[in-house]
Amino acid sequence: MRGVSEEPQPLSPLPALALAGSRSPGEPGEPDPLDPELAELPGPPRRARSLTVLVLALAAAAALLATVSLLREVAYALAGDSPAALGDLRSTAGAVLSANENRPVHGDGMLGAAGGIRYERPFVSDSFRTLPVAGRAEPFDMWVEVRVPSGQESGRWEPPRTFTGRLVQLDAAGPHHRGLRAAIEQATHEQVPKSAWLLVDGEDPVDARWAIVLSLMFLGFVGWNVAATARILRKVKA
Repeated sequence: MRGVSEEPQPLSPLPALALAGSRSPGEPGEPDPLDPELAELPGPPRRARSLTVLVLALAAAAALLATVSLLREVAYALAGDSPAALGDLRSTAGAVLSANENRPVHGDGMLGAAGGIRYERPFVSDSFRTLPVAGRAEPFDMWVEVRVPSGQESGRWEPPRTFTGRLVQLDAAGPHHRGLRAAIEQATHEQVPKSAWLLVDGEDPVDARWAIVLSLMFLGFVGWNVAATARILRKVKA
């Protein structure tokens, strides 16, 4: 039987299907209609974002102010452990006092019992006395705060005559001595000079190192708030 060889015939082309609304990629045409569900979504919370930015900015400003308020404490903590010698406090000149302001100092002198005041502090069992340096040319222009151990406060107590501590101006002595000038003037009925000095006996720079830690914490808080504010305000790229 002789086989029959048939050559393959080409297939007829399929009819193109017209799809409604279809177009080739990259072919220009009308934009897709807006999805109604997307249109119903609420807008971005602009008011909440503004309130968040405001709170972060206020917190950063408060932390920065707190850091600035601790600068004197930080400076004293870094002043070193070697006190400057003032000699006899009765004759120490104002220029020498100004040169050693907010630094540890050492001096000798007699304190006057008249005009001194006694006070206590919360959570401290010892008491404190602030007494003027006797024999100075300008009375009441230099005071010394001494700490009286608990149980030794009596009529026989005598103040020391050698002092080592922090030298500051009376009006810049810090929160522990807020209102001290008014208390002295009320007790003595004498006017305290505006340039009066206060030597806080026993206050060591080591005791002020807490201010360094607290300042670093506040600065970190400022940086975190600034970074968070920048992230919120940064425009999101599409």
